[in-house]
Amino acid sequence: MGEPIQDKTLPNGVTQLSVLPEGHDPFQPYKVEQFDTGLKYDTLQVHGGHRPDKETHARAVPIYNSVSFVFTDSAHAKRVCATEEAGYFYSRISNPTVAVFEKRAAALEGATAAVGTASGQAAIFNTIICLAGAGDNVVASINLYGGTYSLFKTLLPRLGITVKWAKQETKEEFARHIDENTKMFFVESIGNPLFLISKAWLMWHTKTISHLWLTTRLVLVARGAGLSSLVADIILHSATKWMGGHGTTVGGVIIDCGTFDWGAAGERFPRMIKKDGPMSFSYWKAFGNISFAMAMRIDILMEVGSILSPASAQQLLIGMETLSLRCERHAKNTLEVARFLESHPRIAWVNYPGLEKNQYHQNAQRYLRNGFGGVLSFGPKGGDVASKMLLNYVKVISHQTNVGDSKTLATHPWNSTHVIMSEKDRREAGITPVSLIRTYSDLSLKDLPANDNLRQAFIRFSVGTEDVRDIIEDLDQALAKLPENIVNTHDEKLEAKVTAAANGIMDTYGGGNGDVDFIDADISLSKSNVPLGRQTAVGNW
Repeated sequence: MGEPIQDKTLPNGVTQLSVLPEGHDPFQPYKVEQFDTGLKYDTLQVHGGHRPDKETHARAVPIYNSVSFVFTDSAHAKRVCATEEAGYFYSRISNPTVAVFEKRAAALEGATAAVGTASGQAAIFNTIICLAGAGDNVVASINLYGGTYSLFKTLLPRLGITVKWAKQETKEEFARHIDENTKMFFVESIGNPLFLISKAWLMWHTKTISHLWLTTRLVLVARGAGLSSLVADIILHSATKWMGGHGTTVGGVIIDCGTFDWGAAGERFPRMIKKDGPMSFSYWKAFGNISFAMAMRIDILMEVGSILSPASAQQLLIGMETLSLRCERHAKNTLEVARFLESHPRIAWVNYPGLEKNQYHQNAQRYLRNGFGGVLSFGPKGGDVASKMLLNYVKVISHQTNVGDSKTLATHPWNSTHVIMSEKDRREAGITPVSLIRTYSDLSLKDLPANDNLRQAFIRFSVGTEDVRDIIEDLDQALAKLPENIVNTHDEKLEAKVTAAANGIMDTYGGGNGDVDFIDADISLSKSNVPLGRQTAVGNW
């Protein structure tokens, strides 16, 4: 392995390092000009990854609707196609408009590189199949978005990839699932739809050298959900949500934090360290701490084709320019709505980490900045019947799927997004108040009321940027229309247990209010002789 060569300075002072095999020139597909270095977070949302066009002087990011790009001569064609020189030749692999979106997304996470995808779900699937194959396994938190849960439960096993479920986010629970075929750990930084502030964040102080940490950013908060140094090696965004922010565009992005030492992982990831796939060289040796992004682009995007279109990238870039402004309003409105619901006599329970009684409130204060997120869940008294009726009565609020829209959206997952799943799978997917109890306590299903009508009272509520008074007034008038005989069918015992669970009274993870002690670890820097662009403390379990 050659000596590391310092190439370029990337966003937030990140240094790109490439280790080059003999005879291979450096390749910087995400070269960020000095203009970007040192800019503040809110400024990067507007300017990251882009300067005015040199020929036309256009200030907005152009939409390059071109399938392919002209080579200057045969030598240029060879250099670009062999990745010896930065450039574009086919939009299934890279595109100038999409590249601006990728650079900006990486800059906002303080990361080294990013790859745009057709959707957030594509980002998850592409990442898994890039690094795991038949016979391998992934250890994942059970507290996942329903679409991810379905992907992990049905499609991945058909490809021979096993998912092992960590039912508690403790060091011991994740560790007990590890074997020689474990490739990575997977969590959501803020779980959807239970909106848990992942306690795995506390475990990242004890990262192993040979296992990747992946996290998804489905539920975003003001100024992001935290810095990549606090989270994982690879970050996956559903850009459809808060990045776009207006319900117009589906997209995703895979962010390579540049922190994982592929060389130290040895044979666990042969595709990264050996001459494998379509390339005649090792990604790790050729591309250093952008090696995963390059493997994703060449091995997966080029072969699978789940790309982000230039038009979609431009729409997402427009959304990103107001990301902080919108998220601050989302968070402010959501807290006010949560407090209104908490005090309403026709509401059985509310789950939102911004409420002081919520068991994840302390974790939220520690890790989230400028707010507690734009989504909450609640259950009206009267169970499943009341939930359906309430959504029939709203006027300003839209009864539809999705979150992160500038408009307020509400859905009853049991009766909509998850309805094609079996009842057993729906119960396990975290879309009932019982899920709160089972997640936060050691109670079993048999300890709870058998009335399915009461078990299914769960509304996911994505609060928009409207005047919060209109949102609250709409909720209030809809709640007032619920028939008294329906409201009075609620089970006080179940209500008390759900409220106690959400408030952390029955928390079995240890510590008050959902907090856990930091795990003692043998902290050391990566053992590889190849420096990483952004060193992260790692340790052995």
